[in-house]
Amino acid sequence: MEFSSNPVVLLHKVSIFQDVNTILSEVTCTIEKGEFVYLVGRTGSGKSSLLKTLYGDLPLKIGTAQVAGFNIHSLTWNQVPFLRRKIGIVFQDFQLLFDRTVAENLKFVLKATGWNDKSRVKNRISEVLMRVGLDSVANKMPHQLSGGEQQRVVIARALLNEPVILFADEPTGNLDPDVTHGIMDLFQEINNSGTAVLMATHNHHILKRYPRRILKCERGRVLDSAREEFTLIDGF
Repeated sequence: MEFSSNPVVLLHKVSIFQDVNTILSEVTCTIEKGEFVYLVGRTGSGKSSLLKTLYGDLPLKIGTAQVAGFNIHSLTWNQVPFLRRKIGIVFQDFQLLFDRTVAENLKFVLKATGWNDKSRVKNRISEVLMRVGLDSVANKMPHQLSGGEQQRVVIARALLNEPVILFADEPTGNLDPDVTHGIMDLFQEINNSGTAVLMATHNHHILKRYPRRILKCERGRVLDSAREEFTLIDGF
């Protein structure tokens, strides 16, 4: 992993769109290396669109943003794979390939990001599965795993290229409370090892049990708990 004193995310007067509608404006904030930040807000407030903009899935039309050293405003589609090698993405709905094994799912990502040495690929798959506590499931199909195990595979996939930051969109949204705590403990361990985390969540219990800095999408703005006080209520 590369070490730098620069923020891993830097936003200045960014506007976020859904189709032609502006849903967030004048977003200015930074996320430092190794920081853990929550992203909250009501459904439709812009959380997922903000995340998608940061990892290059939606174009940035207004404002400037840098993520892992990449200028998002001028990012071209052929540069997106290079950005994705520096970051990790954890989805709520897993987005695993259900026609292939866990190991084959991970191998697919490594191949797509330039890994060609078979021995290194095999070793890296073993390393990330061991890190998430699933070293025995490499040859299983995703449907043979529980929801919590599938989410751990998704986290393992996100860790393959030693990202400087993980973007997690409601990673515990489909999991029961006991499994949620295990996943959150894993995120804490990953963060403690130096990887920054930006996690969108609706779960109040997570915010109370694992308190960290909070960014709140509200009425077209992003409020930052590091700069201002705001109230969190059910549904945000």
